[in-house]
Amino acid sequence: MQRTPFQYNIGLIRQIIWLQLPFLFLLTVFRGLLFLMYSPGYEERYTQEIISAFWLGFRIDLVLVSHLFILPLLLVIFNQIIRNRIPIDTVQKTITLYYVVAGLLVSAIIGMDFGFFSYFNEHINILIFGIFEDDTWALIEIAKKNYNLFLITLLIVLYAVSLTFLVRKIMAKQKPLKLQLKPIYKAFVYFGLVLLIFLGARGSVGTFPLLKLIPDVSTDTFINALPKSGVFELLRANGQYWQSHKGAYGQIKAMGYEGKMERAFKDFLQTDSLEKQELIANLDKTTRPNAIVEKRAPHVVVVMMEGFGSPILAYQSPEFDILRRLKKHFDEDIVFMNFVSTQSGTIASLEPILLNLLSHPGGVTFGQGREQKTAFDQAAARIYQNNGYETTFVYGGELGWRNVGAFFSQQGFDHVVGKHHIEELVPEAKEHVYGVYDRYAYRYILKTLKAAKKPQFIFLLTTNNHPPYILEEGYQSGPLKISEEHKKHIIGNMDLYNKRIRDYQYAVDMAGAFMDEVKATELEDKTVVAMTADNNTMTGVLHYGDHFKTGQTVPFYLYLPPYLQGEKPDMTLPGSQKDIFPTLYNRTLSNATYRALGSDLFDKNVTHCGFNTRGVIIAPDDTFAPGKEISDLQKRCAKQFRAAMAINQMLVESQK
Repeated sequence: MQRTPFQYNIGLIRQIIWLQLPFLFLLTVFRGLLFLMYSPGYEERYTQEIISAFWLGFRIDLVLVSHLFILPLLLVIFNQIIRNRIPIDTVQKTITLYYVVAGLLVSAIIGMDFGFFSYFNEHINILIFGIFEDDTWALIEIAKKNYNLFLITLLIVLYAVSLTFLVRKIMAKQKPLKLQLKPIYKAFVYFGLVLLIFLGARGSVGTFPLLKLIPDVSTDTFINALPKSGVFELLRANGQYWQSHKGAYGQIKAMGYEGKMERAFKDFLQTDSLEKQELIANLDKTTRPNAIVEKRAPHVVVVMMEGFGSPILAYQSPEFDILRRLKKHFDEDIVFMNFVSTQSGTIASLEPILLNLLSHPGGVTFGQGREQKTAFDQAAARIYQNNGYETTFVYGGELGWRNVGAFFSQQGFDHVVGKHHIEELVPEAKEHVYGVYDRYAYRYILKTLKAAKKPQFIFLLTTNNHPPYILEEGYQSGPLKISEEHKKHIIGNMDLYNKRIRDYQYAVDMAGAFMDEVKATELEDKTVVAMTADNNTMTGVLHYGDHFKTGQTVPFYLYLPPYLQGEKPDMTLPGSQKDIFPTLYNRTLSNATYRALGSDLFDKNVTHCGFNTRGVIIAPDDTFAPGKEISDLQKRCAKQFRAAMAINQMLVESQK
């Protein structure tokens, strides 16, 4: 019997449906690998939540394959309408090619998501676009030194060939379905298929599509991240990236303050007394008059150390001497540990600190977006510059990286120094992939301070403790014996972990050596030193049950010369990097006006709250996510966070 176009088309749709099964299986396998590689091993109490996470992940994968099904289904229906004028063989080959390309593309994105997760402990977000703005050759060198590229390439080729073979095998022959139906019923069949694909792509029969509101299945952030798809996260990040290039950040509306900015300032400042004519002026503060500082203005050095996260410091001991020479100074001076970084990426934390702002959530960085030509009034270097300081930004790498040279030259820095400037003053300097080793960046600062004729404000961004984790030749590492408790929290490749902690130790040791030199010379009596981190990159290899609380914590170390020392603050206070410069201004400047979103951590008259634009809020009694506040203190901090996010947008837009 001669087969009808409908029978061929329905047979083709059946083949496509069968093709979805291996796709769903592969997506589940990828999720299982993510779980096995990056979960530290969960207790039995998480079993049901893990099962729920995999089921939710399967539903999200079903949304993905349903989206992939839409174009082939429409092609088949269109061909049915025109009575198969496109040969069925051509349609079949077109759909086969489509699924080969789609399968390889989806697999590539998931592989990229794996790499991103290994570093940031979360799925792809807008930071992925920083790769295209990073040092490309350095990234290639990192890949060559840390990974077996030949083996990886071979596995990728084998996978691509296998996937292509599988798709072609399933779609190989025309298999018409023996089904005789009247035209009206054929229309119902196609309508039913379209409806099923619509429901599958929606992922839900409720009010919202599944991707619009992915529910939490656990209190553990890793388990909640498990169901998410790298493909959809990349699409979301792409939308945020291009939207932010247009300046559409939308935080005022997102935080509930559209048309109510006066309310935002009241919530943020925790007062009903406002200057209403110019709301932003309510952020202006003045340091107290200080005759001692006026006579002896101290040098101020702020160091942002690459990846200097806090959780690993809990293992400090003679057998695991991760702090090396910095331990002595941590014991002697002020260290806030209940402290969170502004963001997860270096540039996304660096810029907000120096601009006295918060980062754009889901947006491009200031120096690479619409604000790259903006000279921010409240920039930290400008405040010191206006108060008689010579200001210098020092980066151990190339100044073209992320536009730091051009951008920071507009933010109140008299000098912007990169690795070539360091090598001129420190000719013995040695380089690694990303710039000079930290030892020589600190030598540059010491030479600059000792030769200074006026007070110096110097900000240093270091480059060690960064992939590919290559130690300076001749450096002798200290003991790093990993305890059994420590091992329980390590995920990923152990050899790479050992390289990471040795580079971490080197970076911290060089900071300690710098402090030794400061305290052993005349600089001890005239230099304030602050140290923090851009982020906690150890979060990708150390995982805890309370990972939300530990994942982004970084130290804030502060050394004050004897004549500026007074009563030590409560070092258990919560804080974040928005508080660094308000704290420094009030120790080092007299009668100076500044504008900032942070607080002086020595001030006992305010409720201190730490937070960042990734939604980590630290209240005096606990760490939580927005919407998860319980106590009155947490509610106060959550309100302050939301108001600060709205005010941040207003502050940025006021300077364009």
